[in-house]
Amino acid sequence: MSYSFILKREASLEFSDAYVWYEEQQEGLGEFFNAMVEEKLKKICKNPFHYKISYKKFHEALTDKFPFLIVYFIDEQNKLIVVTAIFHTSRNPKKKFKRTTLK
Repeated sequence: MSYSFILKREASLEFSDAYVWYEEQQEGLGEFFNAMVEEKLKKICKNPFHYKISYKKFHEALTDKFPFLIVYFIDEQNKLIVVTAIFHTSRNPKKKFKRTTLK
């Protein structure tokens, strides 16, 4: 059974900011970034336990072609992936979990 996903507000903002930045660099690059993130989210939804636990109950999945981690936890009761960050790998790794909560 596949899970569905939601993006927390902070993750959604990171995603849209990255999309805009890539699109400003080269037309179509933001769309490609979007496609790579969506593809990884589909993989996560099909097999959420495949990706390593990096902190408490938070998993990380590296996107293909772009240096971004998708940070999430699994709500098994509701079959839901809760994405808490779409995090550029060059940022301070300690900041991945500063705003994350299991709610």
